[in-house]
This record gives sequence, C-alpha cells and structure tokens, in this order.
Amino acid sequence: MSRLSAAVPLWLAHALRAQRGPVPWSAVVRGALAAGPLLLVAVLSGRTSIGVVAALGAMLAGINDRPGSRRAAVRRLGMPALAGAGGLLVGSYAGAHVGAVTLTLLLTVLGLLAGAVSAVGPVASGAGTQLLVAAAIGAGMPLPEPGWQRALLFVGGAGWLLVLRLALPTPGATAGDYRFDGERDAVGGVYDAVAALLEAVGGPDAPGRRVALTAALDHAQDALGGPRLRRYASSAAERRLHAQYAAALPLAEAATALAWAGEAVPARAVDGPRRLAVAVRTSTHTGPLPAPARSAPALRALDDALLHAADAFDRGGDDNALHTRRRTATSLARTALGSGGREYGLRVALCFGASVAVAQALHHARWYGSHSHWYWLPATAVFLVKPDLGPLASRVICRAAGTVLGAVLFAGFAALLPRPAGLVALVALCGALIPVATRHFAAQTAVVTVLVLSLVMVGGEPGASWSRLGETLLACAIVLLVGHLPALGQRGGGVRARLTRAAEAAHMYLAHVLDHGMTEDRAGRWALRREAYRALAEARVSIDLAAAELPALARHAEGTDEVAATLERLVDTTTACAVQLDDTGRLTPQHTERIAELLDELAEGRERAGLAVKEGQAPPASLAG
Repeated sequence: MSRLSAAVPLWLAHALRAQRGPVPWSAVVRGALAAGPLLLVAVLSGRTSIGVVAALGAMLAGINDRPGSRRAAVRRLGMPALAGAGGLLVGSYAGAHVGAVTLTLLLTVLGLLAGAVSAVGPVASGAGTQLLVAAAIGAGMPLPEPGWQRALLFVGGAGWLLVLRLALPTPGATAGDYRFDGERDAVGGVYDAVAALLEAVGGPDAPGRRVALTAALDHAQDALGGPRLRRYASSAAERRLHAQYAAALPLAEAATALAWAGEAVPARAVDGPRRLAVAVRTSTHTGPLPAPARSAPALRALDDALLHAADAFDRGGDDNALHTRRRTATSLARTALGSGGREYGLRVALCFGASVAVAQALHHARWYGSHSHWYWLPATAVFLVKPDLGPLASRVICRAAGTVLGAVLFAGFAALLPRPAGLVALVALCGALIPVATRHFAAQTAVVTVLVLSLVMVGGEPGASWSRLGETLLACAIVLLVGHLPALGQRGGGVRARLTRAAEAAHMYLAHVLDHGMTEDRAGRWALRREAYRALAEARVSIDLAAAELPALARHAEGTDEVAATLERLVDTTTACAVQLDDTGRLTPQHTERIAELLDELAEGRERAGLAVKEGQAPPASLAG
C-alpha cells in the first residue's frame, strides 16, 4: 500500500486506505444484539414500523460505538441519539404539515445549525450528523406513528445499544471490576506508549512515538472523563485508575524531554513503564522497579516520576484530577461561530438544502413512482459532506462504490432469503458487521446500505435498491459541485481555526513554563501541556485530511503542515524547558536559543500560511531576560 500511495495522488490513496487493528468482538456482539432483535420483537408483535424506527436508532448508534470506557460511551452514544430524536421529531411534523418550499428552507437552516455545531468536536459532529439524517428520515419516510412516538422509539433503539454497552463485560477482561476495563486498558496504553517512546529515543522513530503517546493520553483522558453524577470518582477502583493516570503525566513529560535531547537512554529505563502497564491491566502491584541512571535532568525526572508512580500504585492515591481544563459554554459557542464553524455550517447547509430541494422536486414530479422515499438523497449528502469521514473526493468515491456493492448484495439476498425472517437475520448480521466496517467508509456504506434496504423491505416497501443507487450518485454529484463552490469567508477555515487554537494553547503553555517554571504549580502546567498537545493532534488530523483533498481545495491549506510541525517542536522544547527548570531552576543557553529560533520560525510560517498572530503570542518577557 505504501508503494501505491507514493504512485497515486493523495486524494485517491486516501480512498484506498483502511484502518487496521484487532476485531472489536465486544462491539460485534453488541451490534448483533441491537437492531436485529428489536426488529424481530416488533415483527412478532405485528408492529413492524415500530421495529424499523428503533432499529434505525440502534444502527446509527452502532456507527458511533467505538473502543473506550463505558463512561465515555454514555456521551459518545447518548448525545447523538438525543440529537437524532430531535431531528426525527422536527422532520416528522414538518414533513406532514408544511409545503415543499418551507420544508426545504427549514431543513437548510437546520443544516446550518448542525454544521456549525459539528466544528466543536467529534461527539458534536456525530450529533449534528444524526440530527440531519433523522430529520430527513422523519420528513420523508412514511410511518404510521406520530412524530413524538418516532422520537421515543429512536431513542429507545439507541438506548438499548447503550444498555448493552454498559452491561455486557468485555471478552477477556477478568482483572478487577469489569465496569472499568476500558479505563484500565486506556491507562495501561499510556504507560506502554511511554515505554515505546523511551525505547525510540535517539532514533528516527522518536517523533512518531511521541505522537502515539499524545494519542494514548488523549484516549485515557476521554475514557476517564465521561459524564458522572458526582464531581469526582466515587469508587475506590476508579480513584485508583485516576491516580495511576496522573502518575503517568510526569513520566510522559520526562520521556518527551529525553526525546527532545535525542540521547539514547539505558535499556533498563524502559522496563519500569512496561511493568506499570501490566500492573494497571491486571490490577496487581508493580513490585520493585528498575532505577534508571540520574546523569541528566530528564533522567533524574524520569527516576523521580517512576518513584512517584510506584508509590501511587502501592497506596492507591487520591488524585482525582485529570489535569484538563473544561471548555466553557462561551468557548464552545466561539468555536461554533468562528471561521471553521461558519464555513462548515454554510457548506453543510448548502449541500443538505440543495439535496432536499432536488429530492422534493423529483418526489413531486412522481419520479419515485408510488413510493415516498426521497429522504435517501439528503441523508446521503449529510454523510458525504462530513469532513471528519475523510476528504471530499475520497468520501464520494467510497460512498458510490459502497452503495453499488450494497445494492448488488442486497438484491442477491432479497432473491434468496425468506421474508421477513431472512431479512431480520440480515439486519442482525449487518449490525454485527458495522463495528468492523467502520474501518473503511466504502465498507461501512455497503453494510449500512444492506441494513437500511432490509429495514425498508421489512417495512413494506419492496424494490427500492436500484433507485437508492441513482439517488446516491445524484447526491455525490451535488456534494462535489457544492463542495467546490466559492464560499463566503476564507476556504480552509476549519484547518486554520484548529491551527490557531493549537498556537494559542502552545503559547499559553510556554508562557506558564517560563513565568512559573520554578513554582510547584505542576498540575496547572500538566493541564496546559495536555491542552497544547491535544489541540496539535486535532490540527494535524484536519491538516492531513485537507492535504488529501482535490487540488482545488487542498491549496487553501498550503503551508499549514509546516506551521504544525514548528508548533510540535515548540511544545516539545517547552516540555524540555519545564524539566530543566524543575531540576536546576534555570535554562541553559541551548534551551533559550532553541525557543527563540522556533518562535521566529513560527511567526514566519504563520505569515506565509496567512494565519494572523494574535496579541499576547509574542515571546514571553522572561525569555528575553
């Protein structure tokens, strides 16, 4: 695949790329027990339409069912489900009581709102997607139940999958309280990532290992930081996990400083974090940890961090803090209303509104014949216009290929399987395949196409598979056209907004280290460090996706990857400065000169990329002194 990626354009290589990893068997089991059984109960009770709506809710929730903790799953599955129920409610009543023009305008405004909110983060993006998809289904799918019942059934289907997520133990999770197996695995992954970075210090793999450490810390932070009734962890097992996560932060800081210095560390330095990772996953004591050499500030920091971690593991600890700053309602609104939110909102509104208008025109022209299933066109446009599912060209290629494959497979299954029993079994099978199919957008599209067509046929609407193909291709054409139209405001706004946020976080972290480096406010420093690295990771993902767009779109993000690389070096250097200040109370000329060079390089890069430098992002006064 690497040779192929080098030989083809990025936008095509991205369409051929798939995620790798072990099969998430627990999610596969949940998927098999979600939509299929709900539909079966409804069919046996003679209320098929109820099962169709509930199965749709379970299916869309299954797309968001990713690895992680149970607590994080409440937000990841619950918030999009509630948004989808709201969209279904609005769409049902609007579709029944307003005309085509008013309905198109209403759904376009809804698209503007959902698109802007999607810029806040992954969960908000999932909520925006389900809001629009459910609104289109509610307005276009003929169902006998009133809107409020549809909304409750939709939430019930998603809630059933969430109950399965909370209640079923993860296969192979035998240590400790199974309710926290996701948290244990996430925290253990942090210690493994620290060990991997220490192992790569001084070699070419060190930068990639540092990025992997950031991803592991972000994942653990999300796993531990889900919604809770109380402010702090209430059980001893959860408090212990919080303390073990907190103990990993100074280890990560010391490992990053060692990677910055670039001098290989003794092999025994890797053994300590490895043993800590095993202790987290097995809920056992660490035993004696090997002490690394103390010949340099970063090595002394690593040794001190290991001693602190051993103490936290043995005593359990009482550190409930995740060392992260909660985003306020004001900051969330600023993100949604900022350049990234405005651009994404406008693009979603235009694509969604145009697809609704075309679908309404075709529907009233009787192009659909006697079947009212115009919702497929706008629902497809929603998935196509989502940038977090990949570059635009890649999404269009994968969606078209997946729909063709799904329609062909469904046609074969429909001709061979008995009805409705065979179709119910097919829904259960597709539900089980969704967690695996999410690794590639085309595979996910194929599985979802088969599942939805099965639901539609069970609901009494035969022969819709080939018309779905035509509607999908039409949606692809609409999104490709609208996606390349000039927009109000600056193109690449999402990339620039995330990169500006990362630059602000990096400067706040640098200012804190240089102005308060000799104080004991390490908790504040760790929170700022985590925020800087998380913002950089989000910016990197956005930049990589923008680079894989067609040239007409990719050019708007030119130069941003160099700015991100400079910011990463700046944050790494700031971390090395923090460790140096902890050890000696002063910076070496190497540290100060490197900081000054990176700040100059960052200013030049931001100017070339067209990124404004805000007031307060000049070099801190303490650096000049």
